[in-house]
Amino acid sequence: MNAGTRVRAVFVVAALLLLSLPLPAQQSGDHWVGTWATADVARPQTPPAPPAAPPGAQPAPQPPPFMHVTNQTLRQVARVSIGGRRVRVVVSNAYGTAPLTIGAAHIALRGTDSSIAAGGRPLTFSGQPTMAIPAGAILVSDAVDLAVAPMADVAVDLYLPGTTNTPSPLAVHNAGLQTNYVSGTGNFTGAATFPTVATLQNYIVLAGMHVTAPETMGAIVTFGDSITDGARSTPDTNNRWPNILAQRLLSSPRPLAVLNAGISGNRVLSEGAPNAGINALARFERHVLSQPGVTHVVVLEGINDIGIAGNNPTPTADDLIAGHKQLIARAHARGLTIIGATLTPFEGAGYFTQTGEAKRQALNRWIRTGGAYDGVIDFDAATRDPNDPTRFLSQYDSGDKLHPGDAGYRAMAEAVDLALFANRRAAASVSSR
Repeated sequence: MNAGTRVRAVFVVAALLLLSLPLPAQQSGDHWVGTWATADVARPQTPPAPPAAPPGAQPAPQPPPFMHVTNQTLRQVARVSIGGRRVRVVVSNAYGTAPLTIGAAHIALRGTDSSIAAGGRPLTFSGQPTMAIPAGAILVSDAVDLAVAPMADVAVDLYLPGTTNTPSPLAVHNAGLQTNYVSGTGNFTGAATFPTVATLQNYIVLAGMHVTAPETMGAIVTFGDSITDGARSTPDTNNRWPNILAQRLLSSPRPLAVLNAGISGNRVLSEGAPNAGINALARFERHVLSQPGVTHVVVLEGINDIGIAGNNPTPTADDLIAGHKQLIARAHARGLTIIGATLTPFEGAGYFTQTGEAKRQALNRWIRTGGAYDGVIDFDAATRDPNDPTRFLSQYDSGDKLHPGDAGYRAMAEAVDLALFANRRAAASVSSR
């Protein structure tokens, strides 16, 4: 055999070996759909100082320091919507100004409290067990085989070998209403019994979870503020209206995933407090349009624009309508069905004014009758007191006159006509592969 023949033979053998190797999960043709998500915000190194007290008044107490993680493991629990036999997760450094290293990661079904069930899987990123998330980026893990049932609790372990106590803003979700766990020093990913030294009610770095699903399966993103986030519902009970909607959809002719993209304090047109996230128009691409498998969006946004403005004439109802029209145009450009939800009552809340109430009524009128949305969910009608329609029905009020309680969130979810999700516009251009 001459040299040329030997070289050709080597190439043939190499090619055959490559063909015999399993394809990476991302190239396998799986149809991926988001089953759980949380909308992250930028957490600075230290909490913002409270506003200055008026002359003669007592100064406001200083906020407690943020919890930081240094060479520790996070075990975070997510209640999924749909199930699947393969799963992957999303980790975020979207607001970071420096890389953030994931030292190890693991996924498993939750056991009791901080424990996990047997059969979990270590997670890798592009085949690597350790990877740094670049500044401003997200990472999607490689897929693993793990049978996840609908509405299951899934635990994701992330070992952070460095520290979050740096000037780089951390991607978090502040109002998780879910007990998550922080270990002592070291890597405890996959530990059946977790050495908990602290708990928290928010999510750190973890931003989403995807499962394989039939080609016909899609996802609804519920996009909004604290009322979508589930504020003042009972922690650890998954009584947010999107959770209850997800449960209802499982028994419908066309089950769909539900992804919660609510952020407490969020506004349509402007930023609020640092923990309220960037405005809805700015975050719509990442929190909605880029979700795998998304087919529908439900928008419930605007009460914070109205309430925080107080008696200021701006933003006007027309300003808010213009913002909603932007969301509609962008959703339609991706082939998504977008559904508008009316704003719930808020008389009695700390920032209620008659000026704001007039704006709420005008915006709700447009949502109901303007014809711009593909469908309407009338949360206002579902929760208001028929004898005092600018207020919540008393049994639906959490006590602050702004947020529903558990019963109110259930009334909202049960007011959703599931036929709104029976059809969809042209296929979305967002890849679900």
